[in-house]
Amino acid sequence: MYRGWLLSRVLLFTGKGGVGKTSVAAATAVTAAADGARVLVTSTDPAHSLADVLERSLGDTPTAVATPEVVGTRLWAQQIDAQQRLERHWEGVRNYLAAVLAWGGVADVVAEELVLFPGLAELFALIDLDEQTGDGAYDLVVVDCAPTAETLKLLALPDALRWYAERVLGSGRRAARAVRPLVPSRAGERFPVPEDGLFDSVGRLHERLRGVHRLLTDAGRSSVRLVANPERLVLAETERTATTLALFGYAVDAVVLNRVLPDAVADPYLSRWKQRHAEQLDAARTSFAPIPVLTAPLLEDEPIGPTDLERFGARLYADLDAAAVLHEAAPVTLEATPDGDEHVLRVRLPNVEGGDVELHRGEGELHLKVAGVRRNLPLPDTFRGAEVVAASFEEGWLTVRFAADSSTDAADGPVAATGT
Repeated sequence: MYRGWLLSRVLLFTGKGGVGKTSVAAATAVTAAADGARVLVTSTDPAHSLADVLERSLGDTPTAVATPEVVGTRLWAQQIDAQQRLERHWEGVRNYLAAVLAWGGVADVVAEELVLFPGLAELFALIDLDEQTGDGAYDLVVVDCAPTAETLKLLALPDALRWYAERVLGSGRRAARAVRPLVPSRAGERFPVPEDGLFDSVGRLHERLRGVHRLLTDAGRSSVRLVANPERLVLAETERTATTLALFGYAVDAVVLNRVLPDAVADPYLSRWKQRHAEQLDAARTSFAPIPVLTAPLLEDEPIGPTDLERFGARLYADLDAAAVLHEAAPVTLEATPDGDEHVLRVRLPNVEGGDVELHRGEGELHLKVAGVRRNLPLPDTFRGAEVVAASFEEGWLTVRFAADSSTDAADGPVAATGT
């Protein structure tokens, strides 16, 4: 039963295509609304399946969804037009970058395509989240994300844009002012130098994306639920996804195994599948522990429409609060030791062997490479000069200890982690 909280919660759902991710997200939204929460369910998935699952016509603005299960207006749904937001927020940057490429001889059409980074449209689809959770209109925002591969690009992109924005807003503006009178020309056309208005636009965009990033990496307010079928290859991909999400600071509070063959299915033809499902369920509970693994049976028919979705959600969550944080553990923590002599950075890296972890210290950041995935983890200003005392990897946690005394600049370079 929904108990209420002061600030809105965000639930992101992702999974491999074909696992029923949208149905699980929509069922969660309907169940939470039926329990008393004010819920917005929204979708960044370009497949636009949310409207089909809810059997409602949806647009780019939230639409009230009246259902027999939800008394009063407590459920809204939205199918985000990511392209429209991309054009609104990225147009100035896009036009400038395209002009630079065109000046260098790249055809206009090709230049337009080159300045659209993978995952950019989906990122702008989330740009309203900070406002949606900050104005008090909703208790819970459920986001049906694109399939796993696209979602990982999306959630890693703020780090990349932060790197570019910091350089553009700092040295880039000063350099542009200095070289504007000196820019070379080619065939009578001067090299395009950005005006101050462009830097202002990038600055506003950077602040909005920082707000969304802070929200999504706040384990107390946002979490990801991974949806998978009980199949070995799908679960292997889901394990890798959980590792990558943790590396980038996104908390996973549950794994949903969908379409599990129920005990009532006794057909001998499916006996091997039932055995496989049971094996994979046991394996998932072991590999994802202590994160809870929820199970949803293969239903007699697709859950289409609010009534079916409410029944589906009731079976999935049973006596759990669908809107609650089902596992409270921040994937990245930073705290001082009791004696104050050291600061300890801990990063949760589930399903990873120690030998798959590489560390490198440089430029006020800790560069991590985990199972082939890289992340540059910015260090607080007080850490930038702190020496790394030790690093270790045990039981799925990477621990890096910094000296509290940061009076001298720490040397950049590789960091050896014990336990690898």
